[in-house]
This record gives sequence, C-alpha cells and structure tokens, in this order.
Amino acid sequence: MHSWFEEAKLGIFLHWGIYSVDGVAESWSFFNGDVDHATYLDQLDGFTAARYDPDAWADLFVQAGARYAVLTAKHHDGVALWDTRANDLSVVRRTPAARDLITPYVEALRRRGLKVGLYYSHLDWSHPDYATVRPEGQDPAERGNPFAMPAVGEEDPERWEAFLGFHRAQIRELLTLFSPDLLWFDGDWERSDAQWRMGELAEEIRALSPQTIVNGRIAQHGDYATPEQGVPVEPPPGPWELCLTLNNSWGYQPRDKQHKTPRQLVRVFAETIGAGGNLLLDVGPREDGTLQPEQAERLEVLGDWIERHAEAVYGTTRGLPHGHFYGPSTLSADRRTLFLFLFDRPSEYVVLRGVRNQVSDARVLGTGDELRHERIGGLGDVPGWEYLYLDDDQLDPLCTVVAVELKEPLDTCRTHSRD
Repeated sequence: MHSWFEEAKLGIFLHWGIYSVDGVAESWSFFNGDVDHATYLDQLDGFTAARYDPDAWADLFVQAGARYAVLTAKHHDGVALWDTRANDLSVVRRTPAARDLITPYVEALRRRGLKVGLYYSHLDWSHPDYATVRPEGQDPAERGNPFAMPAVGEEDPERWEAFLGFHRAQIRELLTLFSPDLLWFDGDWERSDAQWRMGELAEEIRALSPQTIVNGRIAQHGDYATPEQGVPVEPPPGPWELCLTLNNSWGYQPRDKQHKTPRQLVRVFAETIGAGGNLLLDVGPREDGTLQPEQAERLEVLGDWIERHAEAVYGTTRGLPHGHFYGPSTLSADRRTLFLFLFDRPSEYVVLRGVRNQVSDARVLGTGDELRHERIGGLGDVPGWEYLYLDDDQLDPLCTVVAVELKEPLDTCRTHSRD
C-alpha cells in the first residue's frame, strides 16, 4: 500500500457522464426502468463538455484540502470518457464533446500535485455480450434484470469470454494511457470472483502499473475497503475510504436540493479521519463540465476549515477508541499530540478518560488559545479524568479542535480490576 493514500485524508469523487444531460440517475435510471435504454442513450446527443475546465476543477480541489480525485471514466452504462479502441461507445465518438476528457483531467491534477484516480465499472449494461452468464448458484426461478443476466437456458459462455476480453482491453487502456495512481473499481457484485477471474486481473494490473492502488471492489484482491454513504461505527482494521455524496445523488440531478450543510460535512470528515479513513466526497458536474455553485461553495468552506485545523488532519493517524472521549480524535505521528474534535458546545469543559499520560498543555487549533486543564481522580496505574475547560467564545462555528500535548507517547488504559 502506498503511503500517499493513507496520508491523503480527502479526495474528490466526480460522477460525470451523459446522465447529466437530463439529470437522471447514472445508469440506474434505465436499469430500474425509470426511463428506457434508448431514451437514456439519446442523452449522447446532448453531452457537450462545452465549459469543461479541468484546471478550475483542480484549483478547487486544492482549495478544498483534497490530495486526490477520482473521475468516472466509465460507469455501468458503458459510456467511456476517453477514446477507447475496444468499442465505439464513448463521448469521443458519439457525443458533441467529441474529444478525450480524461487526458486534460489527468494533466490538470498532476500540475497541482494531486494524485489521479479513475473509476471503472466492471459491469456494462449496454454491452451486447455482458448479460450472457448468470451468477454462480443463482436460483433458476429468479429471472434477474435482463440488462445484467440472461434467462435460464439462454446462457452463452463464449460471449461472456468475449466480454471479458473487452473488459480487460479497456482496463489496459486506462493503465497504459493514463498511469493512474488509483483505480476505483465498481460493479463486481453481479458475478463471482471466479467468473470475473479477479485474481488474474489483479496480477495483470500489478504487472502493468505497479504504482497503481486498487480499491476493494475487485473481489478480495484490492488494497483497501470502500464503505459507502455512512461512517462505519466499527471501522475496517486496515486502510479504508468512505465515499459520500454532497446531496443524495452521485451525478447531476438538479431536483436534488438536499445538500449536506458545512457542519454536517465537517462532522463526517472528522469522524472518518478519526477512525483512520479517507473521505471521498462526491460532486456531480453538469453536462457542460461546470459544477453546481452549491457544491463548489461547500468544498470551499470545508477547505477553509481544514486549513485552520491542518495540524489535526494531515500527518495524523486514527485516534482514540470509543469511550476515551465523546467524539472523534486523531493522533500525531509521534503519538505525543491528541487532537479532539468537538461538535457540540461543551458545558464548561470536556473530559478525556483512560489516558495514563500527563498532559503538558492544551490549546485550541486555529486560535492558539491555551486551555486550563486538570487531572481529577485516579489510583495507581488507573488514570483519572483530564478536564479541559473552554469558553463559548473559543469555539469554532463548524467544529472546534483541541490539541492535547502529552509528556510521553500515548498510553491508554481500557480496563482495570482490583483484587
């Protein structure tokens, strides 16, 4: 696992494709029958990318505090954003945009030192050879969605092999043309590991592009876990990333006005990094390539907060386990500074529990205000409570962060007994 990923903390996810023309759900709108497939593909005629400015995107991502971005090179609808040679279903050959949209994105990110991620869906609900085998062990009485699988008795393993050839060809194109730092796969759930031959694919990726990190949606062969739309109460033990929409939609859906507030976004971000993960925060550009002002503004506000509290974000690891402090925390690399995230207004003080270390000082990030603190209780090896006193005028409107300096590397006490 490359260290840059675990140190990144924030990435930007971009769901951009022909679905932004009518503002319908990406791929799922025809899969679920909200529109028919032909009507969905008619959006090809309206996809222009006329105001696409990847340099402006990259500038905004830097301002937001992100260290990487992930763009949907191909979603489940099968429409590629680059000039794929594997078939003709691309924005280059079938839309007024008529050009490769991946290369300028890659170049813009790299000019600003951002890591490049590309999303690729294994499944392809538009490819004629995709729905040709059924998942292993599926009940014959279950018809399944015709975009995903054939009826019983209509399986064609040879066509499935042809689809796998197409699938591998496109992945090789992404690796050889763009050398991504991260491949973000999706859609492995409709076939088994053996049907996809994911182990073989993982080996090929490592051989072609050994620097590329692969997310966990490649059966059991990825580098990190990808929970979605909710911070896990018990986080994965290794590297992980939460993918989260700014409103309730992945792609551009103008009717969806339920954008999360800046305070909600800061809270999710703090909970995620406090549990050792990255936040991959999703925006949905319009068909012309511009971002919705509501989404751009939220990235800017999040970036302002991160800049004021960068010491608690970058260069830190997951913080205290549940119970030591009623909120998330992070820990400096030398384990001598705890950063406590306060979402709510404390009533006079907050309390740190089960920390054996002596506290040398405590301060508010962003202002540098020194806080009064005192240790109360404790017996022998069992630590008491560390009280940290704050006034209302020392609080950040989005989330206050208190840096607690320890005299030695962190030493916690989880249980104790007395004979």
